[in-house]
Formats: sequence, C-alpha cells, structure tokens
Amino acid sequence: MKTTVIETYSPRETYALGRKLGQEGTPGQIYTLTGDLGVGKTVFTQGFAAGLGVEGPVNSPTFTILQIYEGGRLPFYHFDVYRIADVEEMEEIGYEDCFYGEGVCLIEWADLIEEILPGNCRRIIMEKDLEKGFDYRRITIEV
Repeated sequence: MKTTVIETYSPRETYALGRKLGQEGTPGQIYTLTGDLGVGKTVFTQGFAAGLGVEGPVNSPTFTILQIYEGGRLPFYHFDVYRIADVEEMEEIGYEDCFYGEGVCLIEWADLIEEILPGNCRRIIMEKDLEKGFDYRRITIEV
C-alpha cells in the first residue's frame, strides 16, 4: 500500500485536491473518506465531483445515504453513511450496483460500513490541527 500525505491550508486547496483526484477517477474505483465533523469532507467531495465533470450543487446525502450524479464523464455515486444504523440498510439501497458498476464511488464515514467494503478501496483520511491554523487539513491518501 502506498501512502501519501498532503497538507492543505484553505478550503480552496482542499477543493483543488479533491478535483485532482476526481480527474484521475476511473470506472469501478471506490474512495473512502473519513474524518471528524467539520473537517472538510463536503468541500473535498465537491472538488472531486467537479473533477469528474459533475455540474451543479453537490451536498452530502446525509439523510438519503446515496446521491447519484450522472452528468459527468463517469457516474458519481456519493454515499454519506453517517446515519446508517445497520449495514443491511446498504443492501436496501443497492450499494453493490454502485460498488461494482461503471462509475466512481466516494463514501463519507466509510469506517461505519467497513465489513462490506472491497479490499481495493482508496482510503482518504482528513484531519485538522488547530495549532497549524483553522483551515489547515492533513489529508492522508492510501492506495
């Protein structure tokens, strides 16, 4: 496994990193995104979607669990599993069609559904360090 650590110092830089990874996205890739509330997962995801060519607003699907965007160069399956009570809920929304489909998945709070994640996920961990500034983010990418 290769690990890369990137530091960003503004929401704009976090967005740009997400956009870069979205531009590199290929069919069947799954990205897991973990980090505390308020760490910038939504900003990162908005950049990721832009990198895939998704136009329009992109928000965390906290209450719907899954939002599908089909306007980009690949389908984008954006999961937010923060409110999931049981992994069986993922089966109800047909997660396998997304995980093993022709699009790219990005899963916020993925540690909550660890047992159903394929082994080839690209893991992104976002962390704050207020000593380095309010907008500082340490983003670890494991592929």
